[in-house]
Amino acid sequence: MTERTSHSRDYIPGMGKHWLLPLYDVVHHVFGLRPIHQEMVALARLRDGLRVLDVGCGTGNLLRSTGKQWPRVELSGMDPDPKALARARRKTRRAGLDVRLDRGFAQEMPYPDGSFDRVFSSLMLHHLDTTSKDALLAEVRRVLRPGGVLVLADVVVDEHGHGHGMREHLRDNVRDAVPKRIAAAGFTVDPPRTMALRIGGRVGIEVARPE
Repeated sequence: MTERTSHSRDYIPGMGKHWLLPLYDVVHHVFGLRPIHQEMVALARLRDGLRVLDVGCGTGNLLRSTGKQWPRVELSGMDPDPKALARARRKTRRAGLDVRLDRGFAQEMPYPDGSFDRVFSSLMLHHLDTTSKDALLAEVRRVLRPGGVLVLADVVVDEHGHGHGMREHLRDNVRDAVPKRIAAAGFTVDPPRTMALRIGGRVGIEVARPE
């Protein structure tokens, strides 16, 4: 079994700048991300006893939504931002949830092979450069158990790579590019689906299983 240990590296905070972190949950509400999370949880087809990881969990909104609907799944969240993790810890505790929260990087997860039945990734793929995107998917494949499922949501941009004013890494998120990247990493990908944000465009949700 392999277990990775993350080394110090740079990362882009969830809001782009550390000082904007207090606005994270406000933006989550304004953009209408709760329905996206609810759809992700539904697509994961959870059941009691499964082990679930949220990669790039931020302040814990998806973890909290999952735990409220499925109190008997084993929840873990991972994020490189210690301040976001501190907020996630407070929020999940207030919700009465027992959640493991770890500092780590998507490209080098601190978990043994085959640790999880489900892996979530919500609106964090575009934070990574091309090489790191592929490393993330390789790590997800490694930590998923046989029969496991990845549910990944991220912003969809037009064919010119114009991504609602967001950073250049979104050029990798032109329509159909994300499912193709996931398939190239050794997954079978369900037909893609998209959902509209309240403002700011559309989000693609991919459901994939290791081959």
